[in-house]
Amino acid sequence: MIKDIQEIAIAEYDYPLPDERIAKYPLAQRDTSKLLLYNNGRVSEDVFSNLPKHLPLGALMVFNNTRVIQARLRFRKETGAQIEVFCLEPEEPCDYQQIFLETKTCVWQCLVGNSNRWKSGVLSQVIEVGGKDVTLSVERIGCAAAVNHVRFSWDGGCSFAELLEAAGELPIPPYLNRRTEESDMRTYQTVYSKVKGSVAAPTAGLHFTPSVLDALSAAGVQREEVTLHVGAGTFKPVKSELIADHEMHEEYIEVRKELLGKLIAAGGEAVAVGTTSVRTLESLYFLGELVGENPDVSPDELRVGQWTPYDREHGLSAVESLTALIAWLDKNGLDRVHAHTQIMIAPGYKFRIVKAIVTNFHQPKSTLLLLVSAFVKGNWRAIYDYALAHDFRFLSYGDSSLLIP
Repeated sequence: MIKDIQEIAIAEYDYPLPDERIAKYPLAQRDTSKLLLYNNGRVSEDVFSNLPKHLPLGALMVFNNTRVIQARLRFRKETGAQIEVFCLEPEEPCDYQQIFLETKTCVWQCLVGNSNRWKSGVLSQVIEVGGKDVTLSVERIGCAAAVNHVRFSWDGGCSFAELLEAAGELPIPPYLNRRTEESDMRTYQTVYSKVKGSVAAPTAGLHFTPSVLDALSAAGVQREEVTLHVGAGTFKPVKSELIADHEMHEEYIEVRKELLGKLIAAGGEAVAVGTTSVRTLESLYFLGELVGENPDVSPDELRVGQWTPYDREHGLSAVESLTALIAWLDKNGLDRVHAHTQIMIAPGYKFRIVKAIVTNFHQPKSTLLLLVSAFVKGNWRAIYDYALAHDFRFLSYGDSSLLIP
């Protein structure tokens, strides 16, 4: 089976997307966006504010509560050359909370723009944090492929989180073809974002407003949250002809034990808000399988590989796998799962937990489009043809869809 999946040609997942169909800015009112409805092969549309009417009573809806950080920092060399340092994730990704509390130094994996002009040495700038001048310095201490290991050092006693708030720039998607504006600081965050760490927003959540969340509760829909910090890999196009040659970016996830219990109570089924929630929920199945087969596995070994779903038969039910994961947490005295996932969800994948998805419209030839195709059993063209023919807005600031296969 793995060979069949790996031989999928990405060219089969292409479609024409004119630049004018890419939403460069969000609507003034988030929940007035259009909502495409795909239910058992039928396509129709509504407005997003009516989403609660289309969900089954008692459904468990899972949101990604990650918050986008101001990850882009700009430095200038004495020669005048501008160097951009784009923070991807901490050197030790499980220490997100601690890294933002550091007050002197920390190390991040970064992308470096104009890197050929910065061979070595320390770059510095003076910024104002809380009314005080702080000198922030950066030094490259290693490089693997395109990822640089960068040490940040600063004085003044402020936290790294405060530094990013003062000096960083919110990284909006490159396909918007514009600089970040003040309005993006608000519109490129979900209203329920909490846990800092992403360099891209979980954009399906951008449509939700407090009134829609209240309406979900009033309609009997349960709401729970996971955390998956979205990396720059979410923008990485598939450049290889076959997906076998595309490497998925590893992402860090965090899931509370209480959610595992609620998933079990819901029969191991959930409605996922966004592809990040999909990847998190589906990864839980394979993590439960891992600890069920290897109860003595250490927390550092919790990882789902890119091809794990396809490497053999996976016979556990979702409830059995989630139950094993809770037992492992109890054995290790933990109240939440901390893990990494590199999961590739492509046509042929069997969904274990996710039964419906709220998601935006994705780029041609992307792994996110592969995920959608897998979920709707290959019928993605009917969905995207409808959206293109009915003036839907595409990508991060665009319209939304509810997919129920």
